[in-house]
Amino acid sequence: MNVKRTTGLLLSLVLILSLLSACGSSPGGNSKSNNGAKETVAPAQSNGSQETKVSDDEEAEPLEMQFMVPSYSDVPNMNDEYWTEWQKMTNTKLNVEWVPSGDYDTKFDLVLASGNLPEIIVATSATRTTLLNAINQGAFWDLTPFLGDFSEYPNLKNNSEANAWNYLKVDGKYYGIPRNRPHIDIALNIRKDWLDELGLEVPTTMDEYAEVLKAIVKGDPDKNGKDDTIGILGHGFLLDDGDNNYLAAFGGLDPIHDEAGGLIKENLTPNYTEMVAWFRDLYAHGVLAKEFAAVKKTQAEEMFATGRAASYARNVWRDYTWEQEIKKVQPNAELITLPPMQGTGGVSVGLATPIFGAMYISKKVPEDKVRRIIDYMEMTTTKEHTDFNYYGIEGVHHTVVDGQKQLTELGTKQVTTNANQVFPLAYNNEMKVLNAAAPKAYNDAKMEAVKDFSEVGKINIFSVISSDTWTAEWPKYQAEWESNVIKAIVGQISMDEYEAYVASLVSKPEIKQAFQEFAAQYKEKFSN
Repeated sequence: MNVKRTTGLLLSLVLILSLLSACGSSPGGNSKSNNGAKETVAPAQSNGSQETKVSDDEEAEPLEMQFMVPSYSDVPNMNDEYWTEWQKMTNTKLNVEWVPSGDYDTKFDLVLASGNLPEIIVATSATRTTLLNAINQGAFWDLTPFLGDFSEYPNLKNNSEANAWNYLKVDGKYYGIPRNRPHIDIALNIRKDWLDELGLEVPTTMDEYAEVLKAIVKGDPDKNGKDDTIGILGHGFLLDDGDNNYLAAFGGLDPIHDEAGGLIKENLTPNYTEMVAWFRDLYAHGVLAKEFAAVKKTQAEEMFATGRAASYARNVWRDYTWEQEIKKVQPNAELITLPPMQGTGGVSVGLATPIFGAMYISKKVPEDKVRRIIDYMEMTTTKEHTDFNYYGIEGVHHTVVDGQKQLTELGTKQVTTNANQVFPLAYNNEMKVLNAAAPKAYNDAKMEAVKDFSEVGKINIFSVISSDTWTAEWPKYQAEWESNVIKAIVGQISMDEYEAYVASLVSKPEIKQAFQEFAAQYKEKFSN
């Protein structure tokens, strides 16, 4: 009898232990290691998204990540409502160095040169010379073995633009995670109220655009009695954000080959020279600021927001923000997106490459953490996370008006462009047109204004192809070339002298070799 009782007790104990063991296992068997914690991957949703969720029995430690990113607005408070919720929903702790966008390229180059890299660094151009040099020197992880066939990362594959990953390849490998963005982004705008004030029509050609700008700068549209109005405002060299829009009108975004079949870099084409001559004429008529090449982005933004300029090429969504700012000093301000204006070789629509650079992981990051960072990127590359990124928390950052999410006063302060600097976003061709603070009617009108842009515009192919020779050789000539462009525009050298200078560059053997390499990459990435 005692033996039977003892045996029964032992069997009960074994059963209890078995049940406890079973309860501690991950359901479904589809789990990933997370520094000792288990995560279960939810099935793909109907929109193709896939989210990672921590199992109920064990909470994973937040993933702490160090970023360096450009800042396009005020540096955010990472403890405010928006960022607290973002870090909670993604189970992360973000340590972000926010660098003013106007200074970002300089800081980016300095950081690469020092070798003191953050864990994750944003490159706003995937073909920047300093970035490609750093890749070649082994500064960043090759992500190809991690990503494989993307079967474990369906969001990164399916919610990115179709060509995004192909555009990022360097020698057939993936080093960066694409920062998705729409094709419709930068556009030329103009002060419609000033056109009306001076009895001018909205221009439809580049010649008409030039003429109305000449009239505006001499017409004192702000009625301050001073000759201080700028026609075209830009920042950096040449006009930075607007360069592709202007160059597209001259056919400079088309593939242009030399006599040997090499693909000529866009800045050394005859089309670019034609654009320089066009700006030279505008400068002579006072349309450009006298020191236009020295204007920084932060300065340009302040000048435009205070009603100093007629036209400024920036993201379409910014027009509503600019208009509201200008109204504070000029109550009748009205800012419109210009239609595609016909030039000698195309129209004035430069489409954005569907990636705004990429995010690169320092080789100093341990391999297991690299995997966790990629998992974070996978988890957030969804429509849901992208929508949250634009609108924040309902009732806190936005309300729904006429079926459209509209930012509250707190939302306009906390849900800024900076919010999309720390994850890849999901591709959405409306995201750079719609302004979350604008009324629905305003946004509907903006979408109508740009409805044909995707069909008539072109991307700059050199934003996605590169040449080792160009990367190595162009820095020797870049400063001199930029100086000569400025000299030609302001009249310090003749156009004949500028053309002769460009001809001397394109005749150099190393430059010709770079053109051949560009041609080979163009064939590889654009053959379809």
